[in-house]
This record gives sequence, structure tokens and C-alpha cells, in this order.
Amino acid sequence: MNRTLTGWHVLGIFGGCFSIIIAVNLTLAYQAIATFPGLVTKNSYVASQSFDADRSAQEALGWAVETTLADGMLGLQIKDAAGNPVRPVITKATLGRATHVAQDITPAFSWTGTGFSAPAPVAAGYWTLWLEMTSADGTAFRRRIPLTMKGSGA
Repeated sequence: MNRTLTGWHVLGIFGGCFSIIIAVNLTLAYQAIATFPGLVTKNSYVASQSFDADRSAQEALGWAVETTLADGMLGLQIKDAAGNPVRPVITKATLGRATHVAQDITPAFSWTGTGFSAPAPVAAGYWTLWLEMTSADGTAFRRRIPLTMKGSGA
């Protein structure tokens, strides 16, 4: 049985192809919006007004931050310019994925004598630690630290 390709067939093929493309785009757009963790700052203009002063104050502390994420534990060491451990007050800490907040945890840090340690039962993959600390003189110190958990994790 011979069939001829008519204009209606071509229109149907084009319509079907474009419908699939539109459906995929709408699905991806919905997923991007539904998993978006939100804004980092409410007003970036206001935050930018003190950015340079805040950064200079943090750099003046001379702190080096080292983190480890392995075997269900999150390690955090802060050292001064001379390499001595520093024990700041951790005002806020969040360990989570960069793309969504569903797996965010607030690490319960405890002082080990040379640094901080907290249970972190996380799965393998990329994680971000958002830290807010205060030095003894009241200087605010903020860092966003990307981390990788290898293996099976939790």
C-alpha cells in the first residue's frame, strides 16, 4: 500500500515535534523554579555598599579556613596568620546543595581543641558550606566553601 506524504502529514509531524520540544522546555523550567533555593541577599545594592569594607576587615584578620568532609563528619579549622588555631563564635552555618534546600542541614559544631567538628550524614556529591562567624573583636567573617563528599556518604 503506497501512501503519499501530504501537507497535512508534514503539518502533523512538525506539530508533534514542536509539542515535544515545548513540553520538555516547560518541564525543565518548572523544575528549575521549583528547586531554586532563593535569594542570597534581599537587596544586592544595599549589600554592595559595605562589601569592600567587610572584605578588608575579614582579610585583616588573616584567617585561613580549612574544611574536610569525609566519613559522615565535617571538620573545620580556622588558623591565624601565624598558623595558630582560632576559636571564633560560629553564628550561622548551613551545609547544603547549591541547587536546592531540601537536604540542607545545620551542623552542630563542637570544639576539638584545634578546630571544630560536626556530624554530617550527607550523600556523595557536591556540597556548599555557608559560614558566618564572629572574631573576638566583633569582626564578622563570612565564607561560602564548596565541598565534595566522595564515596557513598550517609
